[in-house]
Amino acid sequence: METILLFKEIYHNGFKQLGSWLVKSYFKAFSWFSFAMFIVVLYAFGYRLITGFSF
Repeated sequence: METILLFKEIYHNGFKQLGSWLVKSYFKAFSWFSFAMFIVVLYAFGYRLITGFSF
């Protein structure tokens, strides 16, 4: 649980001193999109490992 709170604090501090609302919203959306794409990559890699795909 402490690790999750640490990530939350880092995320909050990263966007604290950004300029306009538009820039802040853009970077937040981009960070969530990047995180989602990373999860998709991990899922695809895990699926390939489990199904026995030969690299």
